Amino acid sequence: MHGVASWYGNPYNGRPTASGEIYNMYAMTAAHRTLPFGTMVRVHDLDNGRTVVVRINDRGPFVGGRIIDLSYAAAETMGMVGPGTAHVELEILNPAVVYGPTAVPGVYSVQVGAFTNEDNAERVKANIEPHFGPVLIQVYNSPERGIVYRVRVGQLTSQGTASDLAADLKQANLATETYVVRLN
Repeated sequence: MHGVASWYGNPYNGRPTASGEIYNMYAMTAAHRTLPFGTMVRVHDLDNGRTVVVRINDRGPFVGGRIIDLSYAAAETMGMVGPGTAHVELEILNPAVVYGPTAVPGVYSVQVGAFTNEDNAERVKANIEPHFGPVLIQVYNSPERGIVYRVRVGQLTSQGTASDLAADLKQANLATETYVVRLN
């Protein structure tokens, strides 16, 4: 996988991650939208040649074009704290976690928005649900934005099916930006 890496630190340090683990910005961890929790990934910076190995314990990034969010310590190791982002290649080191016969089956959803106003989230849900239900609203306490209402469509058993749903939502003009997210 090739793409843009970003990083996060304060004010998330000490808060629960999507896996339930407490985020430690000094640990070698990262957020990815779809890789299973516990996946070990070697991140190669394509510009400066540096690498770092991280463990996936969170979900994100939710910014278009970005494929991984590194902890502060991992980003510092990569030399990307100043610039903020880097062009990277991801190498999965423990594919048995991802593809093995004992792997926990993935449950995927399509995030179509994140709102600070609950009424806006409910409006989006009401527009989409008759055509592509079920639609769930997940409440998230963001250190930067406060309470955020994430609107997520479907609970699908494959990333490909979720990607197809994301395309269908765009085609129907019910979403402009979509992110396939693994829920487990």
